[in-house]
Parts: sequence; C-alpha cells; structure tokens
Amino acid sequence: MEHVITGYLRHVWGTSGWLYEGQHGFRPGYSCESQVVMVCQDIADLLDEGVRTAAIIIDFSKTFDLVPHDRLLTKIAATGVDWRVIIWIKEFLLGRSQRVRVDGQLSEEVRVTSGVPQGSVLGPLLFLAYINDIWRNTEYNIRLFADDCIIYRKITDSRDIEKLQKDLNSLGEWAVENKMKINPDKSKAVSFTKARVKERTRYYFGEQSIPEASSFKYLGIIIRNDLNWADHVNYTLRRAWKALHFIMRILKKGNNNTKRLAYTALVRPLLEYGAVCWDPYREGQAGALNRVQKRAAKFANIEESGW
Repeated sequence: MEHVITGYLRHVWGTSGWLYEGQHGFRPGYSCESQVVMVCQDIADLLDEGVRTAAIIIDFSKTFDLVPHDRLLTKIAATGVDWRVIIWIKEFLLGRSQRVRVDGQLSEEVRVTSGVPQGSVLGPLLFLAYINDIWRNTEYNIRLFADDCIIYRKITDSRDIEKLQKDLNSLGEWAVENKMKINPDKSKAVSFTKARVKERTRYYFGEQSIPEASSFKYLGIIIRNDLNWADHVNYTLRRAWKALHFIMRILKKGNNNTKRLAYTALVRPLLEYGAVCWDPYREGQAGALNRVQKRAAKFANIEESGW
C-alpha cells in the first residue's frame, strides 16, 4: 500500500511540477552524482569567469525525526492531493509508539509525536514534501539532497555578501518556523576563487558565526576551494586499496568468479563514484588509479580497463 500511495504522490507532484527542482534526493532520475555535478558545474563556470563564489554548507540536526505531523499534513493537503490520501497518511503517521531494549529489558512505550518513519517506502517522500518550501525566501542557488543543503552565489561586491547573509537569515527563520534545527558549528563557509582573498568574510546564523574551510566533503566527494581534485583522488585511492587488500586476504583461495564479483561489488564502485565530476586528467593521478585496477585484474584474472 505504501508503494501505491508513493506512486500516486509522485504522479500528482510530478505532473504539477510542485517538487523543488533543486532537490535531487529520493527522486527518479536524480542521484547524489547528479547533485554534485550540478553544484561543481555552477562553481566551475563562475571560476572560469574569474568570479568568486561563496558557498555555505548547512548542517541540519535530526531532521527526519523532527518533522511535526500536523504541519506536514497541512503542507501536503495544500498540493491538491485527494483528501482520502491525506486521511490515509494521517493514520499512517499517528498512533505510533517506540521503546528500547537493553540487555533483554524493554523500556516503557513512548508516543511518537513527530518524524517520518525511516526505512519505509513513503517516509523519504514525506520528508521531501515537508522541506519543499525551504527555498522560497532565498534569492540565489540552494541545492538539496534530502537534508544535505548547500547555498551559494557569486560575490562581486559587498552587496552580494549582504544578499547571501540575507538568504541565510531567511533559512534560519524557515528552520525556526518549521521546527528544524541548524547546527552552525558543523556548517561550513567556503570561498571558491583563483585569486588571493585579502579580507575574510564572516557569515552567521543568528549571532553565531559559521566556520570557514578550504575544503569540505559533500555527498561523499571532497571539494576544494580551487576545485582541485587531488584530495579526493587520494581519498579514493586509500579506500580502494583498503577494500582490495581485504578481498585479496579473504578470498586468497577463492575462484576467479568469486574474486571478480567481490571486486565489482566492493572496489570498483569506490573508483567510479562521482568520477564524471573528478575524473583526473593528470598522468600521475590517472596512473595511481590504474594501478589499483591492474592489481585487481591480476588477482582475479579480469580483463584490464584503463582509467
């Protein structure tokens, strides 16, 4: 039944174009990679123009658990969804309880008054519906993958800085209104530029400043403020070698088919994830990635494919 309701909601919201186009999470045809590519392409275009870009990576705390049921139902009802579906979703969310087992002992039951069921088919889509209006009071680019949020804009003068801070203020107001929590300490401010920045710009959530950073990990990809991918290539190499050595140790006496399956499942995805964005053009980096594949090919008798 969850699949039926989810399919209906996707059809209604897809037909009306209601879901925010900058949201790439839990949507057919979108992915982590499509989100990263969009963000990096926007920033690269501005760097090519010689324009500085300021980006704020926003950390929300426990967002899936904080969604108020009444406000969620109100938002969904305003999208033109059949009233019988609203009633079904209400029954799906309300009346839940939870308890904890520790050393075989169960705690008393506690009513669940907020949040969407994680691990369910419908839960992620309900969350998208709840945060769908997060962008409405912002002036410039805000990109989302579920609750992973980044907002950025080009900076040419002090007015652009003021506009970005105004957008951050609007996001803070949205979070308070919708009972979401932003963690300024875990958020980051990054300035993308090829020039040396003489004066540092501070951005704030309320009265708390956002820490500055020269790089950040976004959806599993390490992005530097000069869009140099050396850090991410090295990170990928460490993970790939670690996974390959694990396979070689565990499957030392396994047959080639098992080794190939293990490589395809555990190593190759690490090498290929997001490669459309960070695929290295430097010979040293490409050679280092090729060495992983050559070692795997020798171990599992796989036909080599160059990077």
